[in-house]
Amino acid sequence: MAIIVRLDVMLATRKMTSRELAGRIGISEQNLSLLKSGKVRGVRFNTLEAICRELECQPGDLFEFAPDTADG
Repeated sequence: MAIIVRLDVMLATRKMTSRELAGRIGISEQNLSLLKSGKVRGVRFNTLEAICRELECQPGDLFEFAPDTADG
């Protein structure tokens, strides 16, 4: 996958648990876990906004683009 989710890094940096973040932004721990593992197809902007607000970060702090290096 070319998009790497760095939510776990931001949580560790902010010394916050997934459970705490999920409760603060109003989503289930399971959905947050799926997002952390990169197993989602998309993220709603209001969810992304809530995560950024609680973690005091920018969307670019949560995601990284890593081009696939495999030859087509």
